[in-house]
Amino acid sequence: MYVYILTNTGRTVLYIGVTRNLVRRLYEHLIGYGDASKFTGRYQADLLVYFELLPDATQAIAREKQLKGWKRVKKTH
Repeated sequence: MYVYILTNTGRTVLYIGVTRNLVRRLYEHLIGYGDASKFTGRYQADLLVYFELLPDATQAIAREKQLKGWKRVKKTH
């Protein structure tokens, strides 16, 4: 499972997500597929700035929650 962070060109928005297939999910964000894509489309968050591979969904979701709990400055450095 992948945890990933997307941003826009101005780096004013961060989107953190989890997926089994990173390439497919990035494509879905670009074409506007799914609920999360409404957010990324609205804010043009289409730049992948970070990802990591975790062994299973439980660990990936825990890592996603950890990243979402960080202050913005920690997420971007």
